Amino acid sequence: MKPPLFIRPLDEGERTQLEDALHTTDAFRLRRAQYLLASARGQKPCEIAHHYGGCEQNVRNVIRAFDTFGLDCLNPKSRRPKSTQPVFEEGELAQLQHLLHQSPRVFGKNTSLWTQPLLAEVAFEEGVCEHPVSDESIRRALQRLGANWKRAKHWLTSPDPQYVLKKTGASGCFASQKPIPSGC
Repeated sequence: MKPPLFIRPLDEGERTQLEDALHTTDAFRLRRAQYLLASARGQKPCEIAHHYGGCEQNVRNVIRAFDTFGLDCLNPKSRRPKSTQPVFEEGELAQLQHLLHQSPRVFGKNTSLWTQPLLAEVAFEEGVCEHPVSDESIRRALQRLGANWKRAKHWLTSPDPQYVLKKTGASGCFASQKPIPSGC
């Protein structure tokens, strides 16, 4: 069985800074300072976790971070990835744009309008991407393409002089100057 994990002995400056951190409003710093001071008093990680909340493994991680980084472990690290790669490279962007210039019905979908989730699904099915992607990945790819993904805000009308007559005959509800009845 492994011996319990404790922090190294604190010097007076470190102890003072940890005690000062007990008066902060930052919960991250406060909790870590509590863990470290309790460990310095000789409490085991399981006792610290039970007394201050959290899990035993988290207490162990804080103690190890203190041994490695010193008081810098009281500050949270960045959660951003170290590097990011776009999901779609240049060739795949061209394939995606080619998909957009076709109707979704060509790919067996029962709609004629593209949505971002539908485009993500078709891109995966057609082999444009190796794995299913999120709507956000599609949005970023479209942004890189310079595509504007906004729906029409106004009703479209035809320049055909017989347009209103044809629409009235087809649906029975259309009138150009009157509001649409609620029953239609």
